[in-house]
Amino acid sequence: MDEYRVPLRFRASRPILRAVFRGLFHILGRVTITGLENVPLGQPYVAAVNHVSIFDPPLAASFWPETLEIIGAADVFAKPGQGQLLKWYGVTPVHRGDYDRALIDWVLRVIRSGKPLLIAPEGGRSHVTAMRRAKPGIAYMIEETRVPALPVALVGTTDDFWQRARRGEKPGLEMRIGKPLSLPPIEEAARGAARRESRQRNADLVMSHIAGLLPEEYRGVYAESAIAPS
Repeated sequence: MDEYRVPLRFRASRPILRAVFRGLFHILGRVTITGLENVPLGQPYVAAVNHVSIFDPPLAASFWPETLEIIGAADVFAKPGQGQLLKWYGVTPVHRGDYDRALIDWVLRVIRSGKPLLIAPEGGRSHVTAMRRAKPGIAYMIEETRVPALPVALVGTTDDFWQRARRGEKPGLEMRIGKPLSLPPIEEAARGAARRESRQRNADLVMSHIAGLLPEEYRGVYAESAIAPS
């Protein structure tokens, strides 16, 4: 598999977009970042975030200590403004619910080339603070590449953030980064439903670690299984 190289146009546009969004978030809200020491800089990993609204990816990407590759829902690319920003950054579209071999190959190539990847295991915005159950895709990526998952909790990125910011409230925004997590290996003999169940358990494990970083009202279906950081 060929090494992945970030296209030149994205290497040029990403620093500008990150700087612009950092400035906007600082102007509109009160930003707190914790756990930066947990990021394994210069190494491949999958950063997994809870996904409440459109503000999550730009918050995570703009304040992350290194540049992330990102996958995002394909339907957002058709929306004026949002779609153009995704294209300028170089977000790779994913068609939710569809099997996309080309996307899988791209993800594996990115990680195996030593690049970090940002995904939202829930598969889309919840529009409420409470988390929904994860899709098993993150477990498959980690099974294939043997890289750690990095649980990341985002707080304050609710749909009403922009309205509150325009009123001068300066809402609080937080990104809490947990420690790298190694997932249990999938048994080689597992096939079919057993393999899918094992992947789902691993995806749920990542989400439980994210839940442990979140306030109770954000934990949703992972309220009972939340794992507090050690």
